[in-house]
Amino acid sequence: MTVAIAAAPIIAGFASRPPMSADLATEVRRRRTFAIISHPDAGKTTLTEKLLLFSGAIQIAGSVKARKATRHATSDWMEIEKQRGISVASSVMQMEYRDCVINLLDTPGHQDFSEDTYRVLTAVDAALMVIDAANGVEPQTRRLLQVCRARNTPILTFVNKMDREVKEPLALMDEIEHELGMEVVPFTWPVGMGKVFHGVMDLRAQQMRVFSPGEDRDHNADEILQGLDNPAYAERFGMQYEQAQGEIELLSDAAPLFEPHAFLAGHQTPMFFGSAVNNFGVREVLDALVDLAPPPGQRPAIQRIVEPEEPKFSGVVFKIQANMDPAHRDRIAFLRVASGHFERGMRLKVSRSGKELRPNTVVSFLSQRRELLDEAYAGDIIGIPNHGVLQLGDTLTEGEVLQFTGLPFFAPEMFRSVEVADPLRTKQLRAGLTQLGEEGAIQVFRPVAGSVLLLGAVGQLQFEVVAHRLEHEYGCKARIMPARYNVARWVTCDEADGGEKELQRFIDGNAHRVALDAVNAPTVLLEYAGELRAMQENWPKIKFHALREHAGLVFQKQLEG
Repeated sequence: MTVAIAAAPIIAGFASRPPMSADLATEVRRRRTFAIISHPDAGKTTLTEKLLLFSGAIQIAGSVKARKATRHATSDWMEIEKQRGISVASSVMQMEYRDCVINLLDTPGHQDFSEDTYRVLTAVDAALMVIDAANGVEPQTRRLLQVCRARNTPILTFVNKMDREVKEPLALMDEIEHELGMEVVPFTWPVGMGKVFHGVMDLRAQQMRVFSPGEDRDHNADEILQGLDNPAYAERFGMQYEQAQGEIELLSDAAPLFEPHAFLAGHQTPMFFGSAVNNFGVREVLDALVDLAPPPGQRPAIQRIVEPEEPKFSGVVFKIQANMDPAHRDRIAFLRVASGHFERGMRLKVSRSGKELRPNTVVSFLSQRRELLDEAYAGDIIGIPNHGVLQLGDTLTEGEVLQFTGLPFFAPEMFRSVEVADPLRTKQLRAGLTQLGEEGAIQVFRPVAGSVLLLGAVGQLQFEVVAHRLEHEYGCKARIMPARYNVARWVTCDEADGGEKELQRFIDGNAHRVALDAVNAPTVLLEYAGELRAMQENWPKIKFHALREHAGLVFQKQLEG
């Protein structure tokens, strides 16, 4: 009874690429950079903890849900995350496992923070999708998968919480295939569920890992039984084994073969079962990430395609985080190395502004904990202390002008006005909102005519998080009140249609409803969608953008002009 699955590691060939040093090629191929995605409460952050535990990066896994516990998830470092037991910001963690350097990004599951998640997905080479075995495919899972599919990101699937009463595994497999439009190839298969969950069959290694509950147990002491058709299974596990045996025989005839090219193109997903809170099924996932996930690949820039093994350094800022160390009011720019070899103290150029940097305190991460690093390679995520010089989407190089594409900024769907409760704290309010706006935690708009700042968000929870952070990180209590706006569009004008003059004429004529965002991009704010249609008819030369990525370079030309 076997299922034919290719077990060999997948390492893409580089024969047709530019010359490279052996050391650089080796280091690039050692890298695996991936994000964990899921619907809220599927167990994503718990799985993140256990991957860190199994890799040896941490010795004790924290609790995600126990709000009064002294230990919290390593990746949930914000005070509000510890209080609510949720992730509201993406975390970056680097670890080594089986001679591979793994850059792991834990993303918020809540849809109100989807912008942060979308930006993180531009920085990874693969994704690990966590499915709650009781709930199956949920709405946020579908949305995140669409983003991955748009970028052809390879996806591995972990079906979590098998120690509970859940859906039948064949039904889950069918649901994932139909809902997400991907072929599913089971790499492990469960024997039982809930109170009679006995373990999982590893279809690659032809063995069974026997389940024993308890997150504090020694995760190196699992009981392993060899073979998939060991006669002792039926006596030991009874009807649960007989059912699993029948399902595996069915899969051997009906399930597709694992095809590396289909997986790398995002058309096929390997599926694993387990219980992250009990440390179960995690090692198989970690091994599969090393064996199957691709090393860093080429990345498109407007000017050309950038190969990871090119000797010259390049990288893109995909995230900015304020106050990771509240005592120092720091701001860290998270940069994905796209090519070459980074060395501490090297001269770097910001393509957008032409400014030069010589960062000497660049760090690697284990969530909030950080270590000073001397070098990094393509695929690594590094942190550069930032005092307003770097913005989301900035490209850093050794001198070449490059602009990497694909970092999205979506037009907000909800708006609030914000005032400080204590007028003496106005300076702190503006400083806090400036930094949170640069970070992308919220979109901040400064009206061209008027002094009351406006906040734009995808969901209500973003406003609550910003209010909490303003009070606890910046020492100012803010009043967040309803605003009359419901529609926002960034505006530009092509040079052929009058360029800056026509755009300025539009701004002057609509000053009462135009605001500038965190990068001074002009934005029109409206109450109704009908107003937008009328405005488009009245101003045919003006372009209205729901996504700032499309207009970023136009904005910069106008600002520099």
